[in-house]
Amino acid sequence: MNHSIYSADRATHLKIVVVALLACTMVAGIGIAARVSGANSAGLQRLEARIPVIKAGGPIAMTDSDTRMVR
Repeated sequence: MNHSIYSADRATHLKIVVVALLACTMVAGIGIAARVSGANSAGLQRLEARIPVIKAGGPIAMTDSDTRMVR
């Protein structure tokens, strides 16, 4: 048995690569199978807000005349 990656032979490296590819394939397959399917044609669920929407007003310029400028 090879206890170090440096002393491992070609078969051991091949086993590591095969196991890594199988694990990546399984993770990708689970990710594809776990997608959310909704009622609309795009397959996504529509999220609706239940609170009123607050819109931003126009820009406001604020100044303070009591400050001192140091140069």
